[in-house]
Amino acid sequence: MHDIIIIGGGLSGLINSILLSRAGLDVLLLEKNTFPFHRVCGEYVSNEVIPFLEAHDLFPAHFLPPSIHQLQISSTKGRSFTAPLDLGGFGISRFVFDQWLAQKSQESGTQILQGTRVLDASFMGEHFLVKTDQNKQYESRLVISAHGKRAKLDQTLSRPFIKEHSPYVGVKYHVKTDFPDNLIALHNFEGGYCGVSKIEDDKFNLCYMVHRDQVRKHGGIQGVENEVLFRNPKLRHLFQNSDFLFSTPEVINEITFVKKEPVYEHLLMSGDAAGMITPLCGNGMAMAIHAASLLSEIILTNKTGDHFDLPAIEASYLHTWNQQFATRLWAGRKIQGLFGKGQASELAVFTGKYMKPMARALIRQTHGEPFT
Repeated sequence: MHDIIIIGGGLSGLINSILLSRAGLDVLLLEKNTFPFHRVCGEYVSNEVIPFLEAHDLFPAHFLPPSIHQLQISSTKGRSFTAPLDLGGFGISRFVFDQWLAQKSQESGTQILQGTRVLDASFMGEHFLVKTDQNKQYESRLVISAHGKRAKLDQTLSRPFIKEHSPYVGVKYHVKTDFPDNLIALHNFEGGYCGVSKIEDDKFNLCYMVHRDQVRKHGGIQGVENEVLFRNPKLRHLFQNSDFLFSTPEVINEITFVKKEPVYEHLLMSGDAAGMITPLCGNGMAMAIHAASLLSEIILTNKTGDHFDLPAIEASYLHTWNQQFATRLWAGRKIQGLFGKGQASELAVFTGKYMKPMARALIRQTHGEPFT
């Protein structure tokens, strides 16, 4: 019997595992992939997490992550504005950050089983039973489900959001290119937008989200890039003047930003499993790290000996999660309406150029407050 099983080895799952293992708990983490591996992700992290990461010796300073403190937004026609990011952030790939955190997790005492997909997790009244595709099952007193954006487990649990199909596809590359180190850019095109910013080792992350109808219409990823993204001259220049480091792009289907439940069937959801933040309202990396710190603290506060007060944990986590993130997620969904459309993107650029106080207020909504 484990104290806690964590499903998913992304940022939220790994941070939870480190904090809880360091507190002396028996933690088992189940990850369907094998480290290191790439994820479709913007790979920009708001500086709100730095005090927390440094306090727990989890800031990846030795990778020399670039400091990013300028934002550029362009319309579908390539008109743009640049503004300062008051809080700013840093860039680091999930390939290196996740693997490094997994090593930290194992050093803290977590047992990590890689190449293990969870098929079901259920509350049995006194404990949880977790079943995997390895034809094995594990028992624990608590389960943190920090799985990805849309997992097999969501289907097994019949979570409401899984019935709503999303039309968005995410595509990611790593490139070498001539681009400012301190800038994150969001370039609009019809049906989506593309972000670019520096990560470690003089590489840049290039990640875009596009409506699947555009992909179908133009016969695939390359077709939509040539026929749609390249209508924005900034994107055309970027693609045509970069060295692409992947043989094929990383792609994920059905990206969804609909509302999810932080607690479902007594499972404590963390990271994207609790609610995915839109790329235009900060970033899921910072939110996943923050959510993990909050959840771990709540679990440890409501533990007496070997007993976890599950009702108290659920109530406290639900309240705290909504207090911290519900408004941010809502704002992200609203701001997203200004992107991926011609006239709306022109309005966004006009606001940035000529209504700077309003633009700065909107930009501030994209970052949280520093925490420890």
